Amino acid sequence: MPELPDISAYLSALQERIVGQTLMRVRLSSPFLLRTAAPPLSEAEGHQVTELRRIGKRVAIGLSNDLWLVLHLMIAGRLHWRAAGVVLKGRNNLAAFDFPNGSLVLTEAGTKRRASLHVVQGEAALRSVDPGGIEVFDSDLEAFIAAMRAENRTLKRALTDPRILSGIGNAYSDEILHAARLSPIALTSKMSREEWARLHAATRETLRMWTLRLGAEAAKAFPEKVTAFRKEMAVHGRYGQPCPRCGEPVQRIRYADNETNYCAKCQTGGRVLADRALSRLLGADWPRTLDELEALKRR
Repeated sequence: MPELPDISAYLSALQERIVGQTLMRVRLSSPFLLRTAAPPLSEAEGHQVTELRRIGKRVAIGLSNDLWLVLHLMIAGRLHWRAAGVVLKGRNNLAAFDFPNGSLVLTEAGTKRRASLHVVQGEAALRSVDPGGIEVFDSDLEAFIAAMRAENRTLKRALTDPRILSGIGNAYSDEILHAARLSPIALTSKMSREEWARLHAATRETLRMWTLRLGAEAAKAFPEKVTAFRKEMAVHGRYGQPCPRCGEPVQRIRYADNETNYCAKCQTGGRVLADRALSRLLGADWPRTLDELEALKRR
């Protein structure tokens, strides 16, 4: 799922392409994309784009008639910049927003249709689609701690809850926790002041670094290949590969459609966290340390 750095890169690329341009037409090829009935989508046509905003993990396009088009890309949705009036071919092309200088095309891979478009009018309506998480760059350490400790959660779950923090998902939470040297299953109720300071600093620095990096790429070309798996990442998507800090193999916890990646030596004191599926299979034989894991592999 595109997260804060990715959405910021999209907005940077769109700023020079559509702000000040008139939205001539919106073409939908999927009836499931539009999630609102009023105001009608047709009222967006013929009006100029005046502003772009990030609302959590959403792209919000503001128009001169006080309408907002709010796109939530979910896991597999992506934006592309194409020639004006491009024909929408294939089932993955869900919508096109036509401007005089080009078309913004929304695609979604896979069979599940999770991406959404909301049409809302005015600031109050726009705020209603915001999950409410705080903006990390606008929050000091005290505000960060207060938000994260509102409920007793694991750090991984708290970091990725859009009601707590804005714009962070599975990929960058892995990178943040690795940078902070903290376990993904550490509980927010048991964190020390020093650990909170490390986590706050790591969150800001990780998001800043990736926002700058992806923004620089977007300045050269529209970000057509947004992905949660980048070779420069420390642990996310790098299961079995060496940790860039200590060299030990990156571990994982798998659940549903996602997995959490972490370094046992750097983050959990050498303890291998239980993978839900495998731990049920192995039971008491589940390896608790890196040495036990290596021994199990050699059997």
